[in-house]
Amino acid sequence: MTDPGFDMTNAHQVLQKLMAGNQRYVASKQRHPNQTPERRDELSDGQQPIAVILGCSDSRVPPEVIFDRGLGDLFVVRTAGHVMDETVLGSIEYAAVHLHTPLILVLGHSRCGAVHAALEGADGQGHITRLAEKIQPALDEAREQTGDLADNAARANAKIAAERLKCLEPFLTGLVSGGMLKVVPAFYDMETGVVEVLPD
Repeated sequence: MTDPGFDMTNAHQVLQKLMAGNQRYVASKQRHPNQTPERRDELSDGQQPIAVILGCSDSRVPPEVIFDRGLGDLFVVRTAGHVMDETVLGSIEYAAVHLHTPLILVLGHSRCGAVHAALEGADGQGHITRLAEKIQPALDEAREQTGDLADNAARANAKIAAERLKCLEPFLTGLVSGGMLKVVPAFYDMETGVVEVLPD
């Protein structure tokens, strides 16, 4: 069930709800919403997730946990380093076009193994090499910044992915320009549990 007055089509309200859930998670005051047998029954005929989360496959960053959400709330797409291929893009398009999900949140995180693999060089490591190649532009951008290189690269990787999604033809770019879809990059701090929305 949704909160009274909550508009599932309003990306700003959806983002606020996700961040409020993250605050509860950080404070160990989770509500564990929408995890009942009644909710499971409610979803048997369909789904209307409030957000798409494009995140990393890292086992330490489960979106439903860190945003304190439940069944049917999030349409989650995860790959190492949230690297995108045609299948990932198609999955995101499905949620935006057919489920009318108003928000895509691209979630990078600290201590990302995929970013570290790219930093160390992945030549001769099978398909991990392709993964590292896709993260390379973020590393190049991060090398021009001060601070932790790996975490800066993870932030840059999230921002680059978000920008790509905003311009993705044939569907997402029109939804974004029409105000029906918002794409937001974010960064999860492994130590504090805090999710930070990154500037565009």
